[in-house]
Amino acid sequence: MTRTKHSKEFKLQVIKEAQETGNNSLVARRYELNSNMVSRWVREYKDGKYGDVDVTVLPDLDPKEISKENEKLKILLGEKDLEIAILRDMIKKKNPHLLKKLK
Repeated sequence: MTRTKHSKEFKLQVIKEAQETGNNSLVARRYELNSNMVSRWVREYKDGKYGDVDVTVLPDLDPKEISKENEKLKILLGEKDLEIAILRDMIKKKNPHLLKKLK
């Protein structure tokens, strides 16, 4: 059997469900995991291994919303890069001696 490394987000989702239901075995069966693993994740979460992340505050992540937001951020970043390039061109034309300082 191959060993699977689960992401932090997946672990936090399993922990959240295990805490909500109060039944680690049920959650483990749902995700086809060993119940001991789920129990260990919950215990490590309570001990603070996963940082200051509060499982009850995690947003429900919708892949479509995330991809839309990602596209918006890419467009915004592209616009900022274009703006920087335009400003550098303006500086080159008006003050060629400052060109050495920008590089």
